Amino acid sequence: MKNKILSAVLATAMAVTLLVGCGNGDDKKEADASVAAEDTSAKDTAQGSEESSDKGEEDDQSLEYIKSEGKFIFGFDEAFPPMGFTDEDQNHVGFDIDVAKEVTKRMGVELELRPISWKAKETELSAKNIDCIWNGLSINEERKEQLTLSDPYMLNRQVIVTLADSDIETLDDLAGKKVVLQNGSTAQTAVDNNPNFKESIGDLTQVEDNIQAMMDLKIGGSDAVVMDEVVAKYYMELEPNKGQYKLLDETLSDEEYAIGFRKGEVALANEINKILKEMKEDGSLAKISNDWFGEDITIVNQ
Repeated sequence: MKNKILSAVLATAMAVTLLVGCGNGDDKKEADASVAAEDTSAKDTAQGSEESSDKGEEDDQSLEYIKSEGKFIFGFDEAFPPMGFTDEDQNHVGFDIDVAKEVTKRMGVELELRPISWKAKETELSAKNIDCIWNGLSINEERKEQLTLSDPYMLNRQVIVTLADSDIETLDDLAGKKVVLQNGSTAQTAVDNNPNFKESIGDLTQVEDNIQAMMDLKIGGSDAVVMDEVVAKYYMELEPNKGQYKLLDETLSDEEYAIGFRKGEVALANEINKILKEMKEDGSLAKISNDWFGEDITIVNQ
């Protein structure tokens, strides 16, 4: 809009210059009046645009909506340990869940946990079936366009997992091999963003979640899995899995985790950003991280 206003003013100014060069004094007066009117119109338009922007911010009732409902619906992939998953006793647990419990406690609302299909996460959010996507959600350009994102709170990488006795040591060794990953994940994006690697793969299979991907690798249905590093390391450290898998030194991408909200829900995002910073400062965020990872790997306030 500003560019259109500027173009209109410049066009009028050029017309005035021609009139001054070719016309008489009366023409100049008329031209000056025209410029003044155009300038006033441009200012009024710009002011109206600014008022509309302010009104849009004032109309953001996302935080009030959550508080009036008295609950915060947490959308997560229940097969994404250690960030959020269903344990052997059918309890929903994980790092992100523990953080969300503390955040909602400080907000004064109830936390409602709702497992979703990761592929349908944006649809679930836009339909208001959930109030956030909070489960190892990596930041990328597409998500920046579709969602309002919180400040990043953790680093992550997309890595390659193979069986420990595999002769695969580099990305080049995966040429012609079978690779599996979670549908709708940034593992898929990482592969797409490495076209030479993608073209070299013999077969790329997409499954519902990382548990299926790791099971496929374990039974020999694939040669490697592309997945989040925090998830891969968690699986590899589980007692039944120790020594069964290895990570390649080469990675496909570096990422940051954030929380996804409906586009324009800035007030809600800002409130949760504020609480996460408070938790970082008072040590409660570090405690949760230590419980799950043995160290504080969060990046809030950095």
